[in-house]
Amino acid sequence: MKNTMEYKGYVGSVEFSEEDGIFFGKVMGIRSLISYEGTDARSLVEDFHGAVDDYLQLCEGQGKAPEKAYKGSFNIRIAPETHKQLVIHATACQMSLNEYVRETLEKAVM
Repeated sequence: MKNTMEYKGYVGSVEFSEEDGIFFGKVMGIRSLISYEGTDARSLVEDFHGAVDDYLQLCEGQGKAPEKAYKGSFNIRIAPETHKQLVIHATACQMSLNEYVRETLEKAVM
C-alpha cells in the first residue's frame, strides 16, 4: 500500500484519522499549505485533485508562479569525516561527489 498520490507533478500524503473517520493529507515538498480530505479513497483523490487545481488557479489569478516540489536540489548536513569519506569514495570511482551521491541515492530507492 502506498501512502502518497501524485497529480500534475505534486505529491500528496495519505493519512487516516480513526477518531474522525476520514482520510486526509497535504501536498508535500512546498511551503504553501494545500490540504484535502475525504470519507473514502475516491473522495480523497477527488479533493486532492481539486485542491491542486485550486492552487494553480489561485497562482495564475495572482500572476505568480506556483511552487514546484522536488526541484532536484537539496542540502544535507553530515559530519566532516563522512564528507571526507564520500569524497574519497567518489574520487576512487572517478566521479564527482554530486554524481556519486546521486547514484548512491538512486540505488537506495530503486
